[in-house]
Amino acid sequence: MPMTDGGFSGSPKLEFAVDMGHPFLNHTVDGFIKIGAVGACKVAADEAFDCLHRGDVSKHKVEHVLKKMCKEGAYWGTIAGVYVGVEYGVDKIRGHRDWKNAMLGGAVTGALVSAVNNHQRQKVVKNAITGGAIAAAAEFLSHLTS
Repeated sequence: MPMTDGGFSGSPKLEFAVDMGHPFLNHTVDGFIKIGAVGACKVAADEAFDCLHRGDVSKHKVEHVLKKMCKEGAYWGTIAGVYVGVEYGVDKIRGHRDWKNAMLGGAVTGALVSAVNNHQRQKVVKNAITGGAIAAAAEFLSHLTS
């Protein structure tokens, strides 16, 4: 059900919930949808700028942009879904919620994304460390702004 709430600088905030019947699935799908939408919007903004800058708007270009939006949205949504799912699983296994869950979720996600993209072992480890560091930093920053 849509709900509105005041957000950053008084801007409206729209929230919705997807009930998949299990909290793990709910969190994973929620992460996929939210970050997937952000990825798609980023592509739309980039491509709109390019079209306006070049003055090139055609049916072919619009179709290309829509395909690219779907591809990027699905890619980033999948990464977010994996991260949120792993973080949720770690939370349930450890029995409490803290920055370590975010770090482990980021590390596993970074390693999986790197391994799927056929990177070498050294790159997989580097991306696992990077993913864990970014997720832990994001968790710390979210507590500073709360």
